[in-house]
Amino acid sequence: MRPSYLSLLTVITGVVAFLPCASAQVNNSGQKPYLGWSSFSQQTIDGSFLTQANMIVQSDALKASGLQEHGFVYINLDSGWQGSFDQNGRPIPNSTTFPDIKALVDHIHANGQKAGIYWIPGIQQPAVDGKYPILGTPYHTQDIVVTPLAKGNAFAGNPPNPYHDKIDFTKPGAQEYIDSVVALFSSWGFDFIKLDGVSPGSYSNDLSIDNRGDVEAWSKAIAKTGRPIWLTVSWQLSQDYASVWQQWSNARRIDDDVECEGRCATLTNWPRIVLREYNDVGWQHETGTTLGWNDMDTLDVGDGPLDGLSDEEKQTAITIWAMANSPIYLGGDLTKLDAFANSALTNDELIAVDQSGRPAVQVTGGPQPVWMSKQADGSIYVALYNLNGLPSKVTVRWSDLGFRHAVAVRDVWNRINLGPSPVAYTTTILGHGSRLLKITPFGSVKAPAGQVYEAESATLSGTTYVSPCSACSGGAKLSYLGASPTTNNATFNVYVQNAGTYRMEVDAMTQGPRALVYVVNGNRPATLNMGGGSFNLPQASTVPVTLIAGNNTITFGNPGTYAADLDRIVISRDGSAVAPDFTTYEAEAARLSGTASVGGCSFCSGGAYVGNYGAGSQNAVTFPNVTVAEAGMYQLEIDYTTSGPRTFYISVNDGPATALEVNGSTFDSPVPVLLPVQLNAGANKIVIANPNAGGYAPGLDSITVGPIVGSSNLMAAITRKTGADLLRIWQLSFTNAGNAVAQRSRLNSFTLVPTTEGTGCQAKPVLPTPLPLGTIPSGATGSIDLPLAFSPLCRDDETYRVQAIFSANYGADVGSLMSTETH
Repeated sequence: MRPSYLSLLTVITGVVAFLPCASAQVNNSGQKPYLGWSSFSQQTIDGSFLTQANMIVQSDALKASGLQEHGFVYINLDSGWQGSFDQNGRPIPNSTTFPDIKALVDHIHANGQKAGIYWIPGIQQPAVDGKYPILGTPYHTQDIVVTPLAKGNAFAGNPPNPYHDKIDFTKPGAQEYIDSVVALFSSWGFDFIKLDGVSPGSYSNDLSIDNRGDVEAWSKAIAKTGRPIWLTVSWQLSQDYASVWQQWSNARRIDDDVECEGRCATLTNWPRIVLREYNDVGWQHETGTTLGWNDMDTLDVGDGPLDGLSDEEKQTAITIWAMANSPIYLGGDLTKLDAFANSALTNDELIAVDQSGRPAVQVTGGPQPVWMSKQADGSIYVALYNLNGLPSKVTVRWSDLGFRHAVAVRDVWNRINLGPSPVAYTTTILGHGSRLLKITPFGSVKAPAGQVYEAESATLSGTTYVSPCSACSGGAKLSYLGASPTTNNATFNVYVQNAGTYRMEVDAMTQGPRALVYVVNGNRPATLNMGGGSFNLPQASTVPVTLIAGNNTITFGNPGTYAADLDRIVISRDGSAVAPDFTTYEAEAARLSGTASVGGCSFCSGGAYVGNYGAGSQNAVTFPNVTVAEAGMYQLEIDYTTSGPRTFYISVNDGPATALEVNGSTFDSPVPVLLPVQLNAGANKIVIANPNAGGYAPGLDSITVGPIVGSSNLMAAITRKTGADLLRIWQLSFTNAGNAVAQRSRLNSFTLVPTTEGTGCQAKPVLPTPLPLGTIPSGATGSIDLPLAFSPLCRDDETYRVQAIFSANYGADVGSLMSTETH
């Protein structure tokens, strides 16, 4: 191991020889992603949480939880512990909240855990103004700063009073100052340091800040302690300087804070989770045992409803983190750790995915991404996601993963073997759900060469232009795509010999969330939501596109905001790929009337949403060409944003409008609601509005239309109706037709829509879903009584379209009920 070689050099020469990779990453601290807990999430909802007493409570709770036996050992203090400076200008704790920080670390160690602490690059103004002597040198703190004063990190103010001052590492005493700070942290016993506000990154690409020298100095200082101290640099680091973060740290934060921090009513929410999947695409090749780890931030999955995530969303979040080999550290209050998190994070098969040292790469992108991770023993982890809010079928063809057959498939979440799968694997996945499989592959398939279409060869419109890009194919890319529903586009002329569904690789780049919206042959649109850490380094996502024989046009843009920069597209395979069975229509691309207007929204699909509509039928959002192949009942997903209660009115093909009441805590994060709708074959018109004066509708992100899906071992029926007219009790019965026990069975959603619209009748469940159904043995039937509230305008002979979605076994079995019922 390199650490022993470094130690040998120290013994022989009396000094530390800093080789190119002589960093904290190889200092015996970062060989695997760490597991533990951080204080920051709880601090965002409780400003007085960060105290020595509370850290002791959390340490004891971690020890009692059972998670520690599965590798969760870090207790990390975040920002807010510091009070003043010692006689050498080094930060020391607030004596009120942390009266004896050494005793705290000793307590954490006595519990068999490791302790982490937080600090920032640069040096704070009080430490400079104090003119403190730097330990072991003739220099003082004012001797090491850049003059005139400059920003020392991304949190700094503007000169001449930045408060966080930049250190000049060419000056004597600068490295020694950092050495002294790290030595102090080490003397207290800390095993982990988070260095925050690092730039380039942290929303600042201001190279006048440039903390690369700070990161190197901190890493060298850690090596000098002779202790294996983990170093994480934070946050949303620029990928352009990945080699620096890899050389001098154990991990780098690749995204913004996952916490809402007061911008919603919970610790986090789904849009903040799914952004991690988007961001990981650009960083997926920058991580590993020798490169350091991609840190996706806190995993808030243990505090029940306070997390802001459903169990399905928590399962997906854990799967995303594990497949990325991200450090997994919980937030919230460990004394309230819920049963879901405890069960999931004591699943050693699941933890093994995260600890494998083989981060996953994306095989297919878009709303149903597929990721794979090849293991040393020849097995392959495969994660399938459904990022839509409606349940959908997801298919992965093994040939797209590079092998012919799966001789064995294991469900990692349920810890059961599913048997062989010859050509492809198809499953129905709940909205925002996932499946995680371990595959034993057989045979190999060589990926065919694709036809490359350089972006600079496309036909451009509007302000879109070709700009140089040294890392791009052909040395150029397209910039300033989008921000218009009709122009600023790039159109490719694509030729294929045979009609079919092909795989299209899209090479593009962004720093932060952006999206490309593409339309094939003027037909239905599709959105590729992206994240990333660089406008200079292309990342590749592959999506299915259905083409006709001969010439095709594929047009890229974005109707609401600027798109990601585009390098090229590559069309491959033989036309036998699986086409998606859903279509998403961005609200910003719809026909807007009256006061309806487009606004930016970082967490929305496509990067924008429509607001300012309602309060009269003249202010509306119209989707004029919602196209389906066959007439029938479909799922309509409406992704909305709101803070407080608001009401949609949805009209299909000029029929009477259906009212849909929703609620929420933020306008920056869309939430899905599902509605069964009857559509005609071909084009349909869907209008969303609120005709009531003063009744503004929620912000509208997008709508998605898909078929009713789900054939499960669980079969449902409505078996009894009782109660008064306005509060009825409907009994739902669920029969397990499979040959195994249905565990963790639940009713995920239940929707009623009056068939005679426009009467003012409204009906909805009294209890919020999901509702637990418990365990249903093979061949047995379980039931649940569901109270339903009906408004006074609902007639006794009224009929309703009913859609119920239910599941079992961590979403491995998904079923649906679609029926027409009377009152």
